[in-house]
Order: sequence, then structure tokens, then C-alpha cells
Amino acid sequence: MHKEAMWEKYGKTRDKALKDQLIVEYVDLVKIIAGRLYTSYGKTVEFDDLVSYGIFGLIDAIEKFDPTKNVKFETYAYIRIRGAIIDQLRNLDWIPRSVRQKHKKLEDIYKTIENEFGRSASDEEVAERLGVTMDAFNGILSEVHSFTVVSLEEKILNNANFSIIDDDINSEPQIYFEQEELKNTLINLVQNLPERERKIITLYYYSELTYKEISAILGVSESRISQLHTKAVMKLRGKLGKYIE
Repeated sequence: MHKEAMWEKYGKTRDKALKDQLIVEYVDLVKIIAGRLYTSYGKTVEFDDLVSYGIFGLIDAIEKFDPTKNVKFETYAYIRIRGAIIDQLRNLDWIPRSVRQKHKKLEDIYKTIENEFGRSASDEEVAERLGVTMDAFNGILSEVHSFTVVSLEEKILNNANFSIIDDDINSEPQIYFEQEELKNTLINLVQNLPERERKIITLYYYSELTYKEISAILGVSESRISQLHTKAVMKLRGKLGKYIE
């Protein structure tokens, strides 16, 4: 049965067998999303676990998807699958306490400098306030990377109602405009990042490349990509203010 016909019939009948067929049809999307996240969190979580978390997001997407809206299911499901994985990682409390503490200290410094000077912190300023060398600073960036990315994505996906899926001005005007404001803010902030950090954010989130692919494009190691990604996210967090509090 063609996918469009499956969706039409499922929308009318909510048949469990059809839902199971749709899960099979789109399970590869879950694996793709899990694979991308695994490049960031692979040292602390199994790929199969990420897929399992994503399946719950896929099921939720299938049950809630409205084929009459002008949105592709893949677009709708992508956010929900990724959100389900990020949410489960947060609930697992899989980040060591020491890493959380370093992340919090680092985040506070970025926010403080942003508030004091109205600009993003430089590497030297952050290292000085941490009381560490530049090598040690880069080591901290690598150490807190996974938690930094999960924390930002979880807050944006879940707390800020940031979803390209539910952009219906007629149903929830206030939420719609909040989403639009956040999206425009993110676009502007990313554009104002230093060139290399901007490229990493763009290639990772928009072009959906892996660290290995980004490393080949920019000509630096994957570990350096990880560090630069962390710095970029910290700067974005420092500027997002009300959206992620």
C-alpha cells in the first residue's frame, strides 16, 4: 500500500496494524537521527538505546500527525523523534556530577561576561575566570560537550515550545509568535558567531553533517570540532536569555 493511502486509511480507522506498518516504514528515519546524535554522545550511551528512545518519538508522531496540514510527516516526526531522544537522555541523568558542575561554572562565566560587556566572551577571558591555562580550557570544553548540546536542545525543544511543526497562528497565536521570535533570534545569533563556529553550527544542525564530515570540510580534528561546537552553544545559551530560563 502506498504511504499516502496508508495515512489516509489510518487517519480514518486508527487501525493498530496500519500503525505498525507506518512504524516499519519510518524506522530508518529514527536510525538516521539516532546515528547523528550518537556521534556526539557515543561514549556514554549505546546506539541501540538511542534508537529505542527515538521509536517512542516516532510512535507519538504517528499518533498525533494530521495529514490534512501542509507539513510532510518526515518534518513533523524529525522534531518529535529527536526531542524524545534528548528528553530520555536528560531523564537518565547520565552525566557525571563533576561534569555538570564544570558545565554550570562555564555557563555562568559566559552569561556573566555577556551581561557585563554586551558581547560574547573570548577564550582568554573564560580561561582567566576559570583560573586555568588555554590547554586546560580546551580540555574542559571537550569534557562538557555532550551535556552542553543535550542541555541546549532539550530546553529549546521542550521548554521554549520551539517546534517548526505546530506553527499554526490560528490555534495558538501567542505560542506561534514566541516560536517565530525564537527562530529569528537563533538565526541572527548564529549569523553573528565567529566564522568557524558559525560554519559548524550550520553544517551540524542545518546540513545535518556528522563531526567526521565537518572535520573533513574544515580541515581540523573531530575533537576540535567538538570544542568549537561547545563554545558556540555556550555563546548561544548566553544570549538566548528568556527563551531557555
